[in-house]
Amino acid sequence: MTVSSDILQRLWEDDFLQNAIRRRIMAKCIMIQGTMSNAGKSLLAAGLCRIFAQDGYRVAPFKSQNMALNSYITADGLEMGRAQAVQAEAAGTEPRADMNPILLKPTTDIGSQVIVNGISRGNMRAKDYFAYKKELIPEILAAYNRLCGDYDIIVIEGAGSPAEINLKKDDIVNMGLAAMVDAPVLLAGDIDRGGVFAQLYGTVALLDESERKRICGLIVNKFRGDSSILEPGIRQLEELCGILVAGVVPYMDVDIEDEDSLSEKLGQREKGLVDLAVIRFPKISNFTDLDVFVRIPGVTVRYVTKVSELGTPDLVILPGTKNTISDLLWMRQNGLEGAILKLAGRNVPVWGICGGYQMMGEEVIDEEGAESGECRRIEAMGLLPLRTVFEKEKIRTRSEGSLAELDGVLASLSGKSISGYEIHMGRTEIACPEGPAGTARLVPDRKEPEICRPMCYLFKGDTKQVQPDGWNRGNCYGAYVHGIFDAPGVADTLVNALAEKKGIKLETNLKEEYDAYRNRQYDKLAGELRKALNMELIYKVLGLEGRKE
Repeated sequence: MTVSSDILQRLWEDDFLQNAIRRRIMAKCIMIQGTMSNAGKSLLAAGLCRIFAQDGYRVAPFKSQNMALNSYITADGLEMGRAQAVQAEAAGTEPRADMNPILLKPTTDIGSQVIVNGISRGNMRAKDYFAYKKELIPEILAAYNRLCGDYDIIVIEGAGSPAEINLKKDDIVNMGLAAMVDAPVLLAGDIDRGGVFAQLYGTVALLDESERKRICGLIVNKFRGDSSILEPGIRQLEELCGILVAGVVPYMDVDIEDEDSLSEKLGQREKGLVDLAVIRFPKISNFTDLDVFVRIPGVTVRYVTKVSELGTPDLVILPGTKNTISDLLWMRQNGLEGAILKLAGRNVPVWGICGGYQMMGEEVIDEEGAESGECRRIEAMGLLPLRTVFEKEKIRTRSEGSLAELDGVLASLSGKSISGYEIHMGRTEIACPEGPAGTARLVPDRKEPEICRPMCYLFKGDTKQVQPDGWNRGNCYGAYVHGIFDAPGVADTLVNALAEKKGIKLETNLKEEYDAYRNRQYDKLAGELRKALNMELIYKVLGLEGRKE
């Protein structure tokens, strides 16, 4: 990779970076690259983070540039890719924005919101960003070197493929980054999608000589069956590439959050005893909010894209989205909006999170083009008497508190403790001049009128000031909080309420809290990888002896 002379001069003159570079000898690094997107890089990186942490090392993940709609808010209110937050959790360390200095959140097919060091720098078209991204190299290196001063090992994740020959010239995330930080590379291919030998050999063949020399091992990932049948192919692959195969990793049954919309869980269609239907928006974000339900027996989470798939679920969930207005119009055009309104009229509860919550109101206004660059004003679903106005400034905060006194089918959730985070550019308020008092409505089968109630009361930010968030009216529930279902007792109470409405009983008393469950999954992942990977080779590449005494 060629870095312009002015950028090099800026790097050289930056005393902090100079000091950080000297400190970098404290940290070792290894990089996971893939032959394609969804080759399993994120999971492999999380597993190595866990192994190194188990072996006594201070470990941090790093991805210079991530493109994903699943994001995370750090303790200091900065935004980063969710995948790196998961990897940090696997490493037993607090997520920080340095672990993902550039996050691209697609807003349209040709543009993204650009987040640098946890703060949005606005929306850019792809062409404009590609011209701009070289200017971000000093910030990438500064973030990396800050980590090097605090950790023993940095596990770096690439993006897509290093063999995208149209993008190699200005690469800052694969071999370009590997050269900048002098990282050895493990190259992973996905055998589950077929052609893994062609994937690996073809990728190596398209690299130049200096890049090929960085690859210290090849990984055959997501294998099902007896790995011994691969031996002839592996030997030939090693001869062709001149690189050892560092492991054949099985297709693992571990429940760890997925990075983006390529997730297999989004294709789930079966119905359980309790059926949760999630609208799969084109710009769906933070769908990991629903992962907690996966471990409850008898419960299924279905992702729906058309009316014929919706049916009559026990709960409709409108998840987060990076483009509220466009995704609402998509739902309106394909008939899903009308179908959901009919279900709501039949007392099927509807729950909106963040962008989905905004859709549930009466109006969404973006007069500054804050969301997608277009100035728009649109009538919303009318399930809640709310108005959302978009502003340029993004709200980013961690929150904790409790659910308020709720109405409807899910009233048993009242008072439950919750925690999570908010990340949105809209502000939502009651659209009635008299406030909640003006929201009363008479509905069939109710003696008293339904009125809007606050969904939850939260301690927000550093001030810990109590503020209401979200609104509930009857069987319609909406709030900005991501992770609202993760706290102990929330998911199983919700599911039990839905089951009781149907006259059935579920065994949902989860003995293990969700945090403990996730940690057990990381241990399971690490155990599988220890058996599958040549850890002796990996530690040798790192220049370490292995487990710390």
